[in-house]
Amino acid sequence: MSLLSNKVAIVTGAARGIGEGIAIKLAEQGAHIAFTYVSESSEPKALALEEKLKGMGVNARAYRSNAGVFEECEQFVNDVVKTFGTIDVCVNNAGISKDNLLLRMTPDQWDDVMITNLKSVYNMTKQVIRPMMKAKSGSIINMSSIIGMRGNAGQSSYAASKAGIIGFTKSIAQELGSRNIRCNAIAPGFVETDMTHYLKEGAGADEYLKKIPLGRFGSTEEIANVTLFLASDMSSYVTGQVISTCGGLNM
Repeated sequence: MSLLSNKVAIVTGAARGIGEGIAIKLAEQGAHIAFTYVSESSEPKALALEEKLKGMGVNARAYRSNAGVFEECEQFVNDVVKTFGTIDVCVNNAGISKDNLLLRMTPDQWDDVMITNLKSVYNMTKQVIRPMMKAKSGSIINMSSIIGMRGNAGQSSYAASKAGIIGFTKSIAQELGSRNIRCNAIAPGFVETDMTHYLKEGAGADEYLKKIPLGRFGSTEEIANVTLFLASDMSSYVTGQVISTCGGLNM
């Protein structure tokens, strides 16, 4: 029996990387998928993913929507409810990094990261809780980062945004627990994606690997597996938690 049979899941930022892996994993377990992409250049990959998901026997639709813009989130969620009927799972995955030392970081660089990584989680969560409250059930999963728990030189904006997600997650879990809506966060470590390839291939790659007890970078599927756990009834008594999926980096 599929773990998410006929459930409806939203995944933001799913045209590539971790988001794409999550969309595929949830669809494998029977979930219908509505996912977002933000740029015109991502459209071919997004439409290809849409077709791939449909080929897995579920309903799927790609939406061009910026999670950092409140009005676009409102329209997106309204369209999903109209098309799919409800929302059972929301995975707030959209994110960027603009690494720089604070001394050199511009206000625009800081704001871009905060809007895309943190404000987007507020935007989407505020919208999805209405259909979830109506259904008296739901799982909200926010993608934080191990950097939000331990910091990293040159990533103050990224770390602050991901730390903010953790505080937000714990607060929402307390607000919505009585409505049977769960809210948890995942804190990935170094995962092999387009955003991190330079870490693995650069001159200092061995130094990064030495810090990871398991001795390797993670895969998108390993993050997707944790997401599946939190999306399904296997985690029905889990809320307000941050699951570090980092190969032991945060021990």
